[in-house]
Amino acid sequence: MTSGDLGQETLDLAAALIRVDTSNPPGRETAAAILIRDWLTERGLVSELIGPDPDRLNLVSRIKGRGEGPSLMLMAHTDVVPAPLENWTVGPFDGVVEDGWLVGRGAVDMKNELAARVASFAAFAAEGRQPRGDVVLIAEADEERNVSDVGMSWLARERPDLLCDFALNEGGGFVLKLANGATVVPISVGEKKVTSVRIRVTGASAHASVPDRERNAVRDAARLVDRLYAHEAPVIVSDSVRRALRSIGAEGEDEEMLSWAAGQHPALEKMVPAMTRMTVTPTGMATHEPANVVPPVVEVTCDCRALPGQGEAEIRAHVEAAVGEGIDWEMELLEPLEGGFESPVDTELFRACEEYLARRLPEAVLMPMITAGFTDSHWVRQAKGTVAYGFAPVLETPVSDYFDSMHGADERIRVSDLGHMANFHLFAMRRLMLD
Repeated sequence: MTSGDLGQETLDLAAALIRVDTSNPPGRETAAAILIRDWLTERGLVSELIGPDPDRLNLVSRIKGRGEGPSLMLMAHTDVVPAPLENWTVGPFDGVVEDGWLVGRGAVDMKNELAARVASFAAFAAEGRQPRGDVVLIAEADEERNVSDVGMSWLARERPDLLCDFALNEGGGFVLKLANGATVVPISVGEKKVTSVRIRVTGASAHASVPDRERNAVRDAARLVDRLYAHEAPVIVSDSVRRALRSIGAEGEDEEMLSWAAGQHPALEKMVPAMTRMTVTPTGMATHEPANVVPPVVEVTCDCRALPGQGEAEIRAHVEAAVGEGIDWEMELLEPLEGGFESPVDTELFRACEEYLARRLPEAVLMPMITAGFTDSHWVRQAKGTVAYGFAPVLETPVSDYFDSMHGADERIRVSDLGHMANFHLFAMRRLMLD
């Protein structure tokens, strides 16, 4: 199969996957898993559909290795975020190809990478060479919300036989042209910890016609939200972040490197602080009283992203420092603090990523980064210590289109990048898995 044929197969499969509405909630990812199963069956590959919810099954396929080398997992989620119709110029689930773009929900996150991994997996199998270790393809459900325990969290616990030494997932591969002229391509090697917290602000209950202005929980909750937004956590620069900054040309002490890097590109202006600070971001407020009652309690829900090594005590200390005096509050975690695992970069898989990039974009530097968001890489790192990287080359889609359309209207990617993604994965499998 030529690289052009592989790119076309990837495009056709990605468009077909977009046409399967797997918006989460509710998910209903089984339909996408069946589509992939049938696609693989046509190419002589066996797969299985597994999971605790018949409507939300995961697809698994395996190329059996000789047991003489590392195993590799290709992973991608089948669900997408909902697609409100406002501002879309095409149907979100039409899978439209126009003017060199694939447009539709999932074109960036992440039916593009899903199709590339499925197509390259089939192409590798068609070559007929048994790899040193197993190659495992997983198309998993429920990544976007990750609250139902039907996707990778379930697979990592219930099917440990699927876990591999290495894994490729989402989180990097886009191109940044820095202000100093350098070209940087991030690769995700770890993630922050994630949880949500509920802060209960208390005051005096009263009839709304005669409110207690000094002990009003709504007023204090508004103050608390303002203070949380205004407060920045201390900067903590880990060794991996320090190496990443130096890899792209930063020099000097930590603060100098951070300031320099943040000024090199608008994307780094957001990414660099996220890699070095805890964030506690208010995302909702609720009361449980009728409109004519000043409530005794207001609940403020916050998204929390902590750095590796930080825990509940550090989150509580951050909130205490932000809120200060004059407000009565208490805090609880709404779910366990997950994540915070990081993979090393001195590996054969990392070098394979570097080698592919050197062939396609010789002037670029591969920059390890800690991702502010949460991906399913967490589950495999936690369960087996899998070396998991977020990387799929996006070499021709402008980074502004890549980020602006992700989870937004007219989500889009250049058709040519689907070919780059598929060819990279085929290259990585040959480089890592064959003698």
